[in-house]
Amino acid sequence: MSSGITNQALPRAVCECVRPTPDDTITDPASGTGGFLLAAAEYILHEYDNQLTPEQRKHLSSGGIWGTELVRNTARLAAMNLFLHGIGQPTGPTLVHDRDVLISPPTKRASLVLANPPFGKKSSITVYGDDGSAAREAIAYERRDFWVTTTNKQLNFVQHIASLLEIHGRAAVVVPDNVLFEGGAGETIRRRLLKEYDVHTLLRLPKGIWYAVGVNANVLFFERKPARPEQAWTEKMWVYDFRTAQHFTLKQNPLTRAHLEDFVQCYRPDEYRSKRVETERFKAYTYEELIARDKANLDITWLRDPSLDDADNLPAPEVLAAEIVEDLQAALEEFAAIAETLQQARGEGSAEEAAPVAD
Repeated sequence: MSSGITNQALPRAVCECVRPTPDDTITDPASGTGGFLLAAAEYILHEYDNQLTPEQRKHLSSGGIWGTELVRNTARLAAMNLFLHGIGQPTGPTLVHDRDVLISPPTKRASLVLANPPFGKKSSITVYGDDGSAAREAIAYERRDFWVTTTNKQLNFVQHIASLLEIHGRAAVVVPDNVLFEGGAGETIRRRLLKEYDVHTLLRLPKGIWYAVGVNANVLFFERKPARPEQAWTEKMWVYDFRTAQHFTLKQNPLTRAHLEDFVQCYRPDEYRSKRVETERFKAYTYEELIARDKANLDITWLRDPSLDDADNLPAPEVLAAEIVEDLQAALEEFAAIAETLQQARGEGSAEEAAPVAD
């Protein structure tokens, strides 16, 4: 299922860190309704509005920003969202394609990948028997550009995004905790990523900002580098703990851009990473320290959550129940709004005309 970002606070903060430019080629291989792509487009239009050349405007509207989404109706909605924000042309090329990106190596690379892949560990397909019964079968993607073959969907997305980047390209990817600590294929991928890419920042996210209640997630920032077999590209990975002692809900106490201001300041997007300074929530770990950890485990914590030390600090059962109901109601309202938008688009016949989606 999707990790379900409920507002644009996180995508906006991420864009302020990676700073998309009008000359970037920007993609999201699991675009959903286009949250990260919209944030990138809005950032560029805000920062460069009066400076954009005709060539840059054409670049952004004819494929400089594009996405891929497995579900056709969701892909259509993402394309329409981009068009309504000034990205795309009624008779121009499709900007959001509906297909399974994990099937084959990318035919087009990007200088910036912003992604929030769907949560759920297993990649699978539905197989129908002679009697009409349906069953799900796990699938492993055999790709020559992957470091390891696995049925773990999240690990496959990490490998795909690593392959999708052009040299010196940068990525910011939402990943669940299992990507950081899982052994076997997970360890192989982490060691290759740390050595061949510059994995420089990890943002540990709090609960309460997802539809998938209880899922622990992170944003992993890394850059692709030229081949350098004799030396690892990751020198330090900086970890920002935005999870400990943080509590959000989808409606009563939602995550806002202001909550992420300290992270953006610590990230120092306008300076070299050598200028970063450790704080209570922001710590650096060297490459040697990372690979020496059991299974190259990147699930690193050092802060204590006071609420875990004292049961009296835990919310009352009725408060927890109310928060669960609130989150479910917020999710239903969001999905209802999407369904209404799709129904209106289908009735008017405008979605396909404005931003058709190709197979």
